Amino acid sequence: MINVAAVTTARQRRQFVDLPWRLYKDDPNWVPPLRFDMINTLNPKHNALLNLGPWCYFLAYKGKRPVGRVGCGLDRRLNEAKGVEAGYITLFECEKDYQVAEALLDAAVGFVRRHGATVVTGPQSPSNGDDYRGMLIKGFDTPPTFLSSYNPEWYPEFFERYGFTKQFDRNAYWCDATQPIPERMVRGVDIAERRYKFRLRTADLKNIEKEIQVFKHISDNSMPEDWPDMIPPSEDEVRAEVNKLKFLAISDLILIAEDYEGTPIGMSIALPDYNQVLKRMNGRLFPLGWWHFLRARKQIDVARLFVIMVVPEYHRKGVSAALYLRSMEAAHRLGFRGGDGSSIHEFNIAMNRDAQGAGGVLYKVFRIYQLPI
Repeated sequence: MINVAAVTTARQRRQFVDLPWRLYKDDPNWVPPLRFDMINTLNPKHNALLNLGPWCYFLAYKGKRPVGRVGCGLDRRLNEAKGVEAGYITLFECEKDYQVAEALLDAAVGFVRRHGATVVTGPQSPSNGDDYRGMLIKGFDTPPTFLSSYNPEWYPEFFERYGFTKQFDRNAYWCDATQPIPERMVRGVDIAERRYKFRLRTADLKNIEKEIQVFKHISDNSMPEDWPDMIPPSEDEVRAEVNKLKFLAISDLILIAEDYEGTPIGMSIALPDYNQVLKRMNGRLFPLGWWHFLRARKQIDVARLFVIMVVPEYHRKGVSAALYLRSMEAAHRLGFRGGDGSSIHEFNIAMNRDAQGAGGVLYKVFRIYQLPI
C-alpha cells in the first residue's frame, strides 16, 4: 500500500533530500546536489519562491520506506503577470512504479487545485532559478551540467500516462571548444559590432553592486512578455542569485554588451561545470567535500552557458551571436574542451539559430508539461 504524506518534520525533510541517493545509486550519470543547499530550498527563509504563494512537499511511502517525492505550489506573482491561475510541480522523483507516481501527482494536483489553480505545469525550478527546470526527454547518455536537470527515462512516460502533455521544450547545445570557430561567424560578428555600434566587455566582479544594476536593467528590458514561464526578477532576487554564484564565477565567462554610449544591451553568463566537482563531493562539504572542491575545480574542462539576454532593439543585429562567439573564445583560452549552451526555449528561434551557427549540436531536450485540472 502506498501512503502519501505532507513533509512537515525535520525527519521528513531529511528523507525528502536523501531519497535520490537511493534511487540513483546505480546511475553513473547522476550528480548528487549539496545536501545543505537542498535543505535550504525547502525553507521559505532561504527560498523566495515559497513566499509567493501556497506550497507543499509530499513524500510517498511503502510501509515506512520513502519511495517518491514531489513539491508543488502557486507562484502568485507570475500568475498575476500572465493572467493565469497555474500551479507548478517540482523536484519529482520516484521508484520505477507508476502507482507511486500516480499517488504523488494526485497529491500535488489536489493541493494546487484546492488553492485555485486551473492548470498545473512542470517540472519547474524549486527556487525560480535554472535548476531542475524541465524534464529530460533526450540526452540520457551523458551527465547533466551544472544547474541542469536529470532524470530516468521513465519519468516522461509516467507524466504522459497521467495525462500531462507538452507545453514547450527547452534545448541544450553542445559546442566543441577544441574545433575552430566557423569563420563565417567570426566575420559576421566583426561586421555587426561595427555596423550596429556595440562592444562587449567582461563583468567587473570587484564592483558587484554596479553589475547587479546592469543585470537588472537587461533583464527588465529583454524578457518577452509572452513567455509563459518567466518574468523579470526583482532587484533582491538578482542580488541573491549573484551573491550565491559570484564565488563560482570567472569574469571572462560573464560578458556584457553595450552600445557606444555605454548603455547595456545584452549579457551572457557562463560558469565552469561544477558538476564535475560535485560528483566527487557526494553532497557534502565536510569533512572531505571542500578538499575535493579545491583540488578538482582547476580540472574542470566544460563550461555551461546558461544565460543570454538581448534587448529587443538589438535583436537580429548580431549581439547574441557576438555573445556566443566571445564566450567560446574565452572558453578556449581557459582550456575548456567544450561548452553546454542551455537551456533555450524552442520558440526562441533566433537564439536556437545562433547556437547552431556557432557550431552547437542539439544534444539534450528538457520538456515542460502541462495539465488542465
